[in-house]
Amino acid sequence: MAYPGFGGGIGQTVPGTCPPLLAGGSPGYIAYSDSSDPMWSYFTAVAGQDGEVDAEELQMCLTQSGISGTYSPFSLETCRIMIAMLDRDYTGKMGFNEFKELWAALNAWKQNFMAFDEDGSGTVEHHELSQAIAVMGYRLSPQTLTAIVKRYSKNGRIFFDDYVACCVKLRALTDFFRRRDHLQQGFVNFIYEDFLQGTMMI
Repeated sequence: MAYPGFGGGIGQTVPGTCPPLLAGGSPGYIAYSDSSDPMWSYFTAVAGQDGEVDAEELQMCLTQSGISGTYSPFSLETCRIMIAMLDRDYTGKMGFNEFKELWAALNAWKQNFMAFDEDGSGTVEHHELSQAIAVMGYRLSPQTLTAIVKRYSKNGRIFFDDYVACCVKLRALTDFFRRRDHLQQGFVNFIYEDFLQGTMMI
């Protein structure tokens, strides 16, 4: 069964949530070098010799790609948690396949945001953030939604960068919880160190 906070069962993918595993292993670990892919050009323009990007390089890459459109570029802190969300080998960096996974999630989140930002102001209201979270498939209590709105709103409005940061944390923490909720019952037992390692990285 699916527990509150994740839209659907393991085999069901919701925009902005964890995709199904690729054949042969986890997403993010497949060699790729297709120079015809525009994302590959964005990525390699800033990637280091190790073929990965850190938070500053990711920020540069996303800014140059124009994925944020008319909205403000992503902050360095948001880029840090983007990497943490997909950093399955705990290197503090992101490879190209992980970048492609992030790109797909960002596009889904952006479309969701734009659906509520009807006036093109680059912000949504607090009740619209709650609606956007529900559209992504999360089933959260009013108390949890209120806490999220307080964390990410400024003067009652949520900017695109904060909205994406919210989406990243929701996905990362849900994935962290789901990996430990083997029976999908909605509760798990944590040891203190495991909890800290999982939450402090995001």
